[in-house]
Amino acid sequence: MSDTLQLLFAGLSTGSIYAMVALGFNIIFKSTGALNFAQGEWVMLGGMVAATLYAAKVPLAIAFLVAVVVAMAVGGISERLIVRKLKKPGPMSITILTIAIAICTKSIVMLVLGKSPAGLPSFSETGPISLAGAMLETQSLWIIGIAALVMAGAGYFFNQTVLGKAMRAAAAQPEAAALVGISPKLTMSLSFMLAAAVGAVAGVIVTPLTLISFDHGTILGFKAFCAAMLGGLGSLPGAMIGGLLLGLAESFGGGVISSHFKDAVAFVVLLLVLVKWPNGLLGRGQVEKV
Repeated sequence: MSDTLQLLFAGLSTGSIYAMVALGFNIIFKSTGALNFAQGEWVMLGGMVAATLYAAKVPLAIAFLVAVVVAMAVGGISERLIVRKLKKPGPMSITILTIAIAICTKSIVMLVLGKSPAGLPSFSETGPISLAGAMLETQSLWIIGIAALVMAGAGYFFNQTVLGKAMRAAAAQPEAAALVGISPKLTMSLSFMLAAAVGAVAGVIVTPLTLISFDHGTILGFKAFCAAMLGGLGSLPGAMIGGLLLGLAESFGGGVISSHFKDAVAFVVLLLVLVKWPNGLLGRGQVEKV
């Protein structure tokens, strides 16, 4: 029982991170139809900036905020100076550009912030919580709670606010949105900034549990992409469901079969999704209902 609970806690914590990164994938997919393979690097960027500032004696809360702002700026600049320069922007061309953005982001972080792994302290000073023989890190509770707030906030933003509805309208019908005064270029820029901000939050909250370095973003991004595919690209609830399911599958797969199998679970899941559920569990048809 204690082993099962331990694997469950680990799966929920990891899955919450995957869900947040998958949310970033879906935000940009909804606005451009493209896959943003720089999402994992923005997660890494948030963690590295926060850890570097904290090492320089900046308070943790301020380091957290600055990391998110820096990531948003990088996301906005990437869209403004790179993606928007395309003469005929399409999903495929934007996707390829995001790979270039990812490589550049990783290289710049390596040159500016260094190659050494960096870390952050737990958000709470209390130690692990014992529950039925299993140990739950307090930082895991922070991760799950913040991820839930981010997912709920994203749902409220896109469904209830004027700006969120405008972004959805521009994503669905850019020509019609432009006729009523909504700028598709502006909404695309905002989507990149929001995706980068969500990624940075994920990077900061996971760093206390696992050290972050310049080369950690790629594998995390690919795993989150698998989670987004599992839940259904373009579906915000799908990001949460896909992330949690992938985290649990990875945790139990590594615990029951072998820890060496842990990293392969995401790619096995991706193959199964492509073969059995190419539209994901919720499917692209649910995009406008989130």
